[in-house]
Amino acid sequence: MAYLQPSEFVTKMIDAGESKVFMSTKDTLIRSFMAGAILALAAAFAISINVNTGQPLAGAVLFPVGFCLLYLLGFDLLTGVFMLTPLALIDKRPGVTLGGIFRNWGLVFVGNFGGAFTVAVFMVITFTYGWSVEPNAIGQKIGLIGEGRTVGYAEHGAAGMLTLFIRGVLCNWMVSTGVVAAFISTQVSGKVIVMWMPIMLFFYMGFEHSVVNMFLFPSGLLLGGEFTIMDYLIWNEIPTVLGNLVGGLTFVGLTLYSTHIKTGAKRGIATIPAE
Repeated sequence: MAYLQPSEFVTKMIDAGESKVFMSTKDTLIRSFMAGAILALAAAFAISINVNTGQPLAGAVLFPVGFCLLYLLGFDLLTGVFMLTPLALIDKRPGVTLGGIFRNWGLVFVGNFGGAFTVAVFMVITFTYGWSVEPNAIGQKIGLIGEGRTVGYAEHGAAGMLTLFIRGVLCNWMVSTGVVAAFISTQVSGKVIVMWMPIMLFFYMGFEHSVVNMFLFPSGLLLGGEFTIMDYLIWNEIPTVLGNLVGGLTFVGLTLYSTHIKTGAKRGIATIPAE
């Protein structure tokens, strides 16, 4: 596969962050809506595999198909713009402001949620034949996920909140690495291969992804999961969003930028003292 050097692909990351800040409201909402919808379908796909085969690894191996598709189509996830847009500000690109970044994040959040929620409603209809029967095995599993990853954390109090936040950090460390992978190669096959690996890792490890959760938890509530909207917001979505922000920006965006764009001065050759 055609491989770009780190200094080249990090420059492309900054260019992408700048482009997203100036993108129109219409385009930002459409692209983020579609990203949320495709990732939600991939999550439903992976859970279906897990339930039908009893092999969680099989679902994790195939889940990245959604991530690869949405980035090849040029759509945007909140986890990705958390990492990309601040780089344009740090690089002092003309016209890029903190307000512009927050505007982008807000629009992408709304679009991602809209897409994920739409798929949640569609999938609940398919699981229950339009609410006419009890949820099937896949629907029941989604309801249990919603309970375990809200009230399950709440049962541990502060320790549960810390665990949730760290899982959000670890998630976007991997997911943002997958976003970077889309810039590493100029060929579709190369992009897919490199994107696949960190996304498979995050899903199998059970880390917390804010956009995937925009599908899982509304689905769980619609399917009768025993948790509330406030449980979802306080004991999952808000800490997950914060963890995703820290993980993607700190461990991916800033590290790549600081060592491949703002490189340190090279060390000189030490003078060997004469005998």
